[in-house]
Amino acid sequence: MKTYKLSKLSFGGTLLPILLLFLSACSNQEKPNDLSKKSGSAAKKYEIGTVTQKGLASEVKLPAELKPFEEVAIYPKVNGFVKNIYVDRGSKVKKGDLLITLEAPEIESQLQAAQSQYLQALEVSRASEDKYKRLKDASKEAGSVSLLDLDNALAKMKGDQATANGQRSNVNSVKNMQSYLTIRAPFDGVIVQRNVSAGALSGTSKNGQQPLLMIQHLQKLRLEVQIPEAYVEKVDLKKPVNVSLTAIPGLNLKKMISRSANSLGNMRSEAIEIDVQNDDLKLKPGMYGEVRIPLLSAAKSLLVPNHAIVRSTERQFVIKVLQGKAILTNIKVGLEGADSTEVFGNLNPGDQILLHATDEIKQGTKID
Repeated sequence: MKTYKLSKLSFGGTLLPILLLFLSACSNQEKPNDLSKKSGSAAKKYEIGTVTQKGLASEVKLPAELKPFEEVAIYPKVNGFVKNIYVDRGSKVKKGDLLITLEAPEIESQLQAAQSQYLQALEVSRASEDKYKRLKDASKEAGSVSLLDLDNALAKMKGDQATANGQRSNVNSVKNMQSYLTIRAPFDGVIVQRNVSAGALSGTSKNGQQPLLMIQHLQKLRLEVQIPEAYVEKVDLKKPVNVSLTAIPGLNLKKMISRSANSLGNMRSEAIEIDVQNDDLKLKPGMYGEVRIPLLSAAKSLLVPNHAIVRSTERQFVIKVLQGKAILTNIKVGLEGADSTEVFGNLNPGDQILLHATDEIKQGTKID
């Protein structure tokens, strides 16, 4: 086995300079980097974006509900017993068809009493008229009848005639009440409720009772849509709307808007109606659907990123940056897309807003 002398190998030849260089490097202390120095520009605390303006979508989708074109709760005008009822729930009726007859014996008695009083007043009126005519004829002979007697007879005749006319009006009034015992259909429709049977005592609506019948005109329906305030002025009334119903897949209708309320309701929206023909009664009131309403092509919308909107239980707002300070600006939202949302409020295109706003930022906060 061969043996080597390390002392000669370590310090002999070319290895000596390398070893000296290594020892010299280890003896020097390496200075650490100074991490305390700040960069030339500090990182911004808030991210700022701008409000953009783009063309509004060509249409807006809104929920709708079918309602009967006409609907009436039928109450009796007078109290009475139900004598006969000729319809039931689901019965189709025409205007003027007989629905219910009532009976009220007291009305018959009132009619007889009124007729008797009228006949009595009529006879008195005729007698007064006859007496006046005789006095007038006799007054042609000078001195036979005084002018005072003639005037009194004329006044008596007119008074008795007025009494007779009043009694005749009373008779007509009782006859009208008697006609209320017969209830007829006010329009073509379908009976959707029946709340009474023969023999029941019926009362007027003032007594808090249920209606005898409920009738709806179903051959024609109203499709009611609530237009939010933000879109009221942007609806294109000259173009048809597309209607689809949840309960009847595949049914798509194109209809024109028939009428609008021209007033905002409690929900800050305007009700519009679309007439839908329903001759086969396939559509039912209460069905829900979706209406795609065309909007004016010239309409523009203000858009902000979705994460720029702060929502709370009390309001919705964005934080506008004005002269380096936070301005909390209330908004109402419209159409919402994947990245941006249509907003309405005290905003203008190009306004600077915070992109990741929170309700922790208060009014007037300095924005770096």
